[in-house]
Amino acid sequence: MSHDEFPTEQPAVVTCGLPYANGDLHVGHLRTYVDGDALSRALRRLGQQTAFVCGSDMHGTPVAVNAAEAGVEPREFAMQYHETYAETFPQFNVEFDNYGHTDDETNTELTQEFVRSWVDNDHVHEKEIQVAWDTEEDQPLPDRFVEGTCPYCGEQARGDECDEGCQRHLEPGEIEDPVSTITGNPAEYRTREHKFLRLADFQEYLQGFLDRVEGTDNAQNQPREWIEGELQDLCITRDMDWGIDYPGEEGEAEDLVLYVWVDAPIEYVASTKQYSERVGTDEYDWEQVWKVDGEAQHGTQWDDEWSEDSGEIIHVIGRDIIQHHAVFWPAMLRGAGYNEPRTILATGFVGIDGNALSTSRNRAVWADEYLDAGFHPDLFRYYIATGAGLETDVDFSWDRFQERVNGELVGNVGNFIYRSLLFAERNYDGTPDADVSEDVRDRIDDALDDFAAAVRDYDVRTLADVAIDLSNYGNEYIQRNEPWNLVDDDPERAEQVIRDCVQLTKAVAVVMQPVLPGKAERLWGQLGEEGSVADVSLDTALEAPPSEFDDPDELFEQVEDDHIEELNAELQARIEEANEDDESDDADEGDDGGAAADLEPLVSERIGFEDFEGVDMRVGEIVSADPVDGADKLLELHVDIGHEVRQVVAGLAELHDVDDLPGTRVILLANMETAELFGIESNGMVLAAGDEADLLTTHEDAPLGTRVQ
Repeated sequence: MSHDEFPTEQPAVVTCGLPYANGDLHVGHLRTYVDGDALSRALRRLGQQTAFVCGSDMHGTPVAVNAAEAGVEPREFAMQYHETYAETFPQFNVEFDNYGHTDDETNTELTQEFVRSWVDNDHVHEKEIQVAWDTEEDQPLPDRFVEGTCPYCGEQARGDECDEGCQRHLEPGEIEDPVSTITGNPAEYRTREHKFLRLADFQEYLQGFLDRVEGTDNAQNQPREWIEGELQDLCITRDMDWGIDYPGEEGEAEDLVLYVWVDAPIEYVASTKQYSERVGTDEYDWEQVWKVDGEAQHGTQWDDEWSEDSGEIIHVIGRDIIQHHAVFWPAMLRGAGYNEPRTILATGFVGIDGNALSTSRNRAVWADEYLDAGFHPDLFRYYIATGAGLETDVDFSWDRFQERVNGELVGNVGNFIYRSLLFAERNYDGTPDADVSEDVRDRIDDALDDFAAAVRDYDVRTLADVAIDLSNYGNEYIQRNEPWNLVDDDPERAEQVIRDCVQLTKAVAVVMQPVLPGKAERLWGQLGEEGSVADVSLDTALEAPPSEFDDPDELFEQVEDDHIEELNAELQARIEEANEDDESDDADEGDDGGAAADLEPLVSERIGFEDFEGVDMRVGEIVSADPVDGADKLLELHVDIGHEVRQVVAGLAELHDVDDLPGTRVILLANMETAELFGIESNGMVLAAGDEADLLTTHEDAPLGTRVQ
């Protein structure tokens, strides 16, 4: 692995977090895979040898629980979803070079090899732990067969993760007030022997790894708090039948399987290996990517400087599994002598029409639902890839979808391409016999530089904007020069203008392909180009287009109001039903209807005075407040904090009268990391209490900019 600028001389692999084979795909899932697919295509466009791999996560308690409810064996249950995923991803033009699953022979063998390496190098130990037990069924309760209270934040949590609260990984025996999900009865803890990976062996290594790993800020910084102090060992075995057997000696841990988060990431390696075996190592060598100097370096005494002869490993994941990929996974690789990731990219979540996505509440837009609506997959790819920066949340709304497709794709890109090619074909039978003007060549060169920079910054949003900006330039160029008025008066100038426009169109096809692969391929054909646009290099954008091509057709179609109204009605009905269920559940959970029943539990984890000193809160005053286009709940605020006026995006639109906000005194968290929401940078956070967003302020008139202590 190197940190050289892409393209490097070593092969790269791009992976996405494995989908659990236990439910249908929705737009929230698809964000990660679209981003990973676009990045893979863009790397190839730069000339980087790249494999894009993934697979279905077949093991673990979620699959076992749902299979039991369905009355089938776990493998049969998981395979049904695996096959559905394998069919669905290509329908969104997400094209993996290999899509495997964790229960196949390759992953089983590799997983057991990894574990044997840890054992051989004394990274695994055994100890007795408290395991939740269902006394009625007389069986242990691994992971999601048990629910209870998070010991760190007090929220309701699953047995393996505080999914509703602090999102921390939970070890067996940690969850408080355990309840069996099988019978609903209180569970009890019993002592059992389990195997642990000694993460303390890798603490110093992990600290160095986080200093050099590339990627999103959340993936680089969030894990640091988890590796400070005493690093807790990872329990790598579970009391259940469904999974990969622990590879011990005869009679050792025979009733235990490996924890799902052991074999799941190893599928990245297994899937790459399967791809390499299919195409041959001359075309792609999986060992050069994953192994150090082409072989696993057993033991941990070798040099901390990783070999530059190894490949580039890039993980694209959801931000809820950062700990697994930035702490557990590097330690697992290190312990087996494998290469470390170069990059971890953690995407934000996807909301639904201003609401949190919830599969259990059916508050989602499902993959099948989008396809059944008849829209081209590239329209979704464009919307989800450009809705916000990679680590920022994106809100999916049919209205916003229509607005962006009609305005940016139909009105900008499609309009320029159709006008240019139609004029060229009708007047010159194709590309006019003229040279590209210097200004247009320079503009295309700039676009190619922007494309390359976006890839090297892992910036998928800007990657898509390159084509949009180039089309916008083309529209202005053709409108400014009016070739239809030059055909008779200045035919040479007319040829020049249209030659430039056809060249710009070809450049748009080349740079749009990673995000809009289907539409780019269709445009490539309209230009009369041979082969596939997927196979050309970036500098092909400046090569002369074919001299002849046929009449074009329009690349993008208008999204009609009546279609969106139907989709909106269906979605809003589901959201209202889900929200009513939420309110009903909240009412059921209250014991006496009093306010105290609604209070969130206190966070049990204390911080020191020095930590508090690092929080910079300032007295401010809202100068202006304006709604954010496409986001019902958000306002763009400008807040005067004495030293300067800060731009902040806040979810106050439905809770406060917008016109009354200017002049309101507030408390601003001034050293909050900047974020981007709906294309607007938010530089700070306005503090408010409760669901009604009761704005925090001062009792007296403290000067603006006064620090809160």
